[in-house]
Amino acid sequence: MSKIYRPLTIPNLVWDKASLTQTYGELVVQPLEPGFGITLGNALRRVLLGGIEGAAVTSYTCKGINNEFTVIPGFIEDAMQLSLNIKSIIVTTKDGRPGTMRLYKKGPGPVTVGDIQADEHLELINKDFLLAHIAQDGECDMQFFVEPGRGYHVAKWPLEKAYQEDGRIYLDALFSPITKVMFDVEKTRVGEAIDFDRLILRVHTDGSINPFDAVHYAVSVLRTQLEHFLYAAEIPFNTISQVVNPAIDKKLELEVSSVIAHGNDIKDLPVELLLKSIDELELSARAHNCLKNNGIYKLVDLVNLSEDDLLTIKNFGDKSLNEVKSSVKSLGLSFGMNIKKEDLEAMLLKKDDLQ
Repeated sequence: MSKIYRPLTIPNLVWDKASLTQTYGELVVQPLEPGFGITLGNALRRVLLGGIEGAAVTSYTCKGINNEFTVIPGFIEDAMQLSLNIKSIIVTTKDGRPGTMRLYKKGPGPVTVGDIQADEHLELINKDFLLAHIAQDGECDMQFFVEPGRGYHVAKWPLEKAYQEDGRIYLDALFSPITKVMFDVEKTRVGEAIDFDRLILRVHTDGSINPFDAVHYAVSVLRTQLEHFLYAAEIPFNTISQVVNPAIDKKLELEVSSVIAHGNDIKDLPVELLLKSIDELELSARAHNCLKNNGIYKLVDLVNLSEDDLLTIKNFGDKSLNEVKSSVKSLGLSFGMNIKKEDLEAMLLKKDDLQ
């Protein structure tokens, strides 16, 4: 007889679309089995920081020099300063292959990353970054060598050779496109159980990869590595388990909806919450009265306003704005959502008909 396994709680994953950019993303994962928040959060953080593939300049040549401990004819900066600036170039390779970049410019004036001509499969990100200054009658003639990799690599100086015949200067390289990862674990409720975990993962990148793709890459790395620990057929927890339906618990429904699609897709909105009174925010008397005195009775009325609209309300200052802003954010909502109350009411009626 085959063994009957108890199912696991399958979490909902939601990106905070209000703050999602090319360089920052906040992922909310809930509900998780008790203790899984730290387990998954720490594993993802470690892989994100050290296991994501990127690209970097690993060596370069500059006309007039053959080592990094010298002055450069026609440059205001010396070779050491130039080398440090080159390490800050953010570049990505579209197909994972190494490549080269060329820079030629006559002075006087500044030299930026945007002046570099790269191979077609390479893309420069921080084009406004300042590399050096060319002096009067000076010229900049450089070639950069880009390689893909993971983690941190020391400079690949060939043994027993102080200087290279081609004048190439080798650099230490940090390939990781992730600049910072933080995570918090909070408790959340599922039905009567109050010890489930909620994981909030915050990912910062250098712009060469977006947080969504970075997390996808990290999970792929973890899954690939963990598969080799299996000595028999994988236990089909995904088959015997179900994603927790937020509708079984109203509080959880509001929490899972901490990210609202700003495209105003009505089916993604927490309808019951938005049609509730602003009393749900538990504001101070001053802020509460200011809102109601201006005809703001429901949460949908409030989130349709902008911060500037709120500041035009009499006796409603920055302190009240920060209070309301914090309360609205705690429910996963934001200002300026432009939601029609009629659409919410129609959606609520349709939902009732289906039940």
